[in-house]
Amino acid sequence: MSLRDSLDLIKAVNRSVGRSPSRTEKVGSTFSGNALEGGHAVLEHEIMGERASSLNAAEQRVAKTMDALRAADPDNKADELAEARKAVWAYFVQRELIGFRRHQDVISAFGITREVLNGLGATEKKPTPPSSSA
Repeated sequence: MSLRDSLDLIKAVNRSVGRSPSRTEKVGSTFSGNALEGGHAVLEHEIMGERASSLNAAEQRVAKTMDALRAADPDNKADELAEARKAVWAYFVQRELIGFRRHQDVISAFGITREVLNGLGATEKKPTPPSSSA
């Protein structure tokens, strides 16, 4: 995770922790406003921790697949290219779910090539077995 991403994640956590409960949280609750807000803050903190953990796992997969792609034989790297594309695509989706919309920093940091970027989200058509007429 880059420094910028870490700082953005910390800002997002701080915003959610410091907010006051909504009207629907205050009305009809048997808890006091402070207890409800504290419980909500704890839950938000746990969710942010899980998001950061899953983002880190996706980032490690990108690093691993990009290293494998660089080490692969240039004439026989189709499998490594496909794995790198899947990893980068999943990482970008994870980043966007958290709220990070700009990917240029991580593209540079990981040395993600145009070859990988041009195939993001593409899937291979799997051959369908012939249907048997019985």
